[in-house]
Amino acid sequence: MAGQTDVSFGEAFRVWTKIGFLSFGGPAGQIALMHRILVEEKKWLSEPQFLHALNFCMLLPGPEAQQLATYSGWLLHGVKGGLAAGLMFILPGVAVMLALSIFYAAYADLGVVEAIFFGIKTAVFAIVIEALIRIAKRAMKQGALYAVAAAAFVAIFFFDIPFPLVIAGAALFGFFAARGGLISAAPPHEGDTLNGVVSEPATRTGMALRSAKTLAIGFLLWLGPVAALIFFLGGGHVLSQQAVFFSQMAVVTFGGAYAVLAYVAQEAVQNYGWLSAGEMLDGLGLAETTPGPLILVLQFVGYLGAFRAETGLEPVMAGIAGAIVTVWVTFTPCFLWIFLGAPYVERLRKVESLNAIFAAITAAVVGVILNLAIWFGLHVLFGEVAERHVSVLRLWVPDISTLDPWAFALSIGALVAVLRFKMGMVSVLGLFAALGLAIRLV
Repeated sequence: MAGQTDVSFGEAFRVWTKIGFLSFGGPAGQIALMHRILVEEKKWLSEPQFLHALNFCMLLPGPEAQQLATYSGWLLHGVKGGLAAGLMFILPGVAVMLALSIFYAAYADLGVVEAIFFGIKTAVFAIVIEALIRIAKRAMKQGALYAVAAAAFVAIFFFDIPFPLVIAGAALFGFFAARGGLISAAPPHEGDTLNGVVSEPATRTGMALRSAKTLAIGFLLWLGPVAALIFFLGGGHVLSQQAVFFSQMAVVTFGGAYAVLAYVAQEAVQNYGWLSAGEMLDGLGLAETTPGPLILVLQFVGYLGAFRAETGLEPVMAGIAGAIVTVWVTFTPCFLWIFLGAPYVERLRKVESLNAIFAAITAAVVGVILNLAIWFGLHVLFGEVAERHVSVLRLWVPDISTLDPWAFALSIGALVAVLRFKMGMVSVLGLFAALGLAIRLV
């Protein structure tokens, strides 16, 4: 496990709690928030370590920001630190999303909630733009990396190439670019052990035993409840179906919520009938404006699916059970991937070719985040955005007549507040939530 640091566990826990409550803005904003607090303010992690951890998390299925928090906690205080950081990153969002799901299922009129979220969405859009600029400045230090970012953006935005293929292409380019001298990613200095936190078994046998133990515990915690649900309730029960389905999603959700959302919507809406297409979009809207990873939209799906199913339970209790099952099988694997892989990744930090690969992946992620920022901005500003195909090109075409002038004005105001006046995240979210409420309801 990771070794001891000068940072007390109590102090770290308070910071993880703070990050959990402030983790708005999707992965771009969340990663920027963690960088600001962990690297710039607290100086608990160095820049190379933060980027190295981020690159590894980008390669994993699941929400990369939550896994980055888990990795950071593991570096500081081992497994208990990883558990604390990862859990506190999601628990505030889980609680808020559960409350909103209960409210949504019980009441058709979400006018007040929609009004608040209308303003928050414009603030979140500005926060994502600011995060994109911050990450790009931090990671894009060589001309070849700009080309990688541009290629990644074009590939995913115009050609709809799957996120894993974009990342794989960037990694391949980074490998050959390092050999050709196009990308130079020098390994960290010997003294850059980042608080001296890595203290893993020195032998291959020790590492193998540790990995086997981690795998056994991880799979038991993850798939044990799934097997129990199928055994006691049967494979046709909604809770069993959700446990199996969302366990499958946990291993293919490369690129975060947006990357897998289309498939989840198709299965949940058309095959299982857990909710309608419109409700799926409502759930995404709720997830976008609550703390925590956007993949919490799956919790909304799980709640509504179980709430409406014949389970023998009172609907609200069934919905809560569905939400708990969904969250458990979605996030338990995330901890497994980190605790299993992080020790090996830390040992590879000084391999120059691997650092070049990670540098290329980071550049590709900048292009991917730009794609998400544009997609998000279009859906904030316009009431209708159509997906059009011209030969091999995929285009997002907004209906100009559906431009919301208030959304446009608030977005400009939020951008000025964040970029020009450097207003804090909480202040921006609170201010524009109040403005949205005033505009929609007054």
